[in-house]
Amino acid sequence: MKMREIREMSRGEKLKKLMELENDLIRLRTLVRSGGALENPGQMRAVRRDIARIKTALREEGYKV
Repeated sequence: MKMREIREMSRGEKLKKLMELENDLIRLRTLVRSGGALENPGQMRAVRRDIARIKTALREEGYKV
């Protein structure tokens, strides 16, 4: 997800996407800790980066996260 795409979203869409990504990250961490292997090892990193991008865009708007 690119910053341009995130900035075009409304605040509600950003918050919804943030919750989805945080749930995905929890699911991935649980899978790894239970001994499972990820299909794509870079998936957790990509999810963490997308979360950071959304939080950055929200802060730019003046919304505290």
